Amino acid sequence: MKKYFSGLLLFICFHCMAGPSDGFSIRTFGVKPENSAAVNKANLQKAIDWASKSGAALLIDPTDEPYHIDGGIILKKNVSLVGVNGPTPRGTVHPTKKQPVGSVFMITDRDHPFITVESGTQIKGIQFWYPEQTVHDPNAIIPYPATIQTSKTSMTQGVYLSCLTFYGEYLAMDFNASRRFPCELMLFEHCYGYPLSGEFIRINYCYDIPRILHCHINPSVQRFFRGGFSRPVVDAVIAKKTYAYVINNTDNAQLIDLFTFGTFGGIKLGEESYGQLTNFNFDCVSVGIYKKGSNTKNRNWQIAQGSIIANCGDKVENVHPIIIEGQGHTSMTNVEAFSGGNGALTTVPENQSWDFMLIRGDQKLTVTLFGSRMRNYVSDHPFTVENKSAVIQAVGCIDKDENLYNIKYPLK
Repeated sequence: MKKYFSGLLLFICFHCMAGPSDGFSIRTFGVKPENSAAVNKANLQKAIDWASKSGAALLIDPTDEPYHIDGGIILKKNVSLVGVNGPTPRGTVHPTKKQPVGSVFMITDRDHPFITVESGTQIKGIQFWYPEQTVHDPNAIIPYPATIQTSKTSMTQGVYLSCLTFYGEYLAMDFNASRRFPCELMLFEHCYGYPLSGEFIRINYCYDIPRILHCHINPSVQRFFRGGFSRPVVDAVIAKKTYAYVINNTDNAQLIDLFTFGTFGGIKLGEESYGQLTNFNFDCVSVGIYKKGSNTKNRNWQIAQGSIIANCGDKVENVHPIIIEGQGHTSMTNVEAFSGGNGALTTVPENQSWDFMLIRGDQKLTVTLFGSRMRNYVSDHPFTVENKSAVIQAVGCIDKDENLYNIKYPLK
């Protein structure tokens, strides 16, 4: 029996790690580091076309030189692209060159999204490197199309994106679908990068439970082989006034363990969305959470266990850890905010936020908070309430003077 299981294990390991002769390596189809980007694109597409018929996985063999590939690739139904890397948040590094190693796609195409995904597909364990992207000069930022995007011509269901690292991307993952061709059951996990548009993952028209888990945005993602993005570049990203994560026209989104640093906004929860956001840190932003809502039935978000450091932007009056408007309910538990200086970017002179929460609009909305610590804000009160129809209650919170803070709006 032991010999049987040993032999079975050896077979499985050999099958998973086999080289070009097994037909699953992209090298079998002529995708090689020494090829031109155009040749590699054509050959990778041929490999994908072949794999789509059987639902095969294509192995992105690790090399000391990246695979230079043009954009416009279609990851057809059933196909998996699988590399050897976990997320590499400071970069892999060549022993003698300033470049990453492993399962690396090198991208210089400025005209086409790199890869468009169809249903039942997977991309895992791959690094996406834009070597021509600037690190120091904000005026030289290249606005590349999305690295990964949902199909624009068919409904896309069941896409798994895991253990991906992006170096120099402009927009990492674009899942802004359309009402005609919505997407469903998207799963993003353990993805790292720093998008120079300020947008890492955006989702629209995803009608069935998207999940974003354990994703991390930081300007030092290339530190080991190229260094971090300069302060002027980070300032330029913040100036775009975009959000690292955007959710809209989406049912019951599940968002767990999200981090961003040096983007204007942490997350935007659009007017046609609802779900849960837990265990997050939005660091060095102008706005941490921007929650909207178009009705009172199911435009509700449960938000818990998070920290926001709002300290940057054009002026302190526009720095708000949380903004809520529209309709629906927002429930917050153990969400804290504090501010201070940081040398990686330009903060407002006060090194503080204006308040803890801004509530605006003219329609009735409801907000409840429990156990939130609120500090380092300029205003006399942690809540700026511009919406006379809002109903708000805070219980067991702590204000900037470290006093117990309980309040109910309207005050009567």
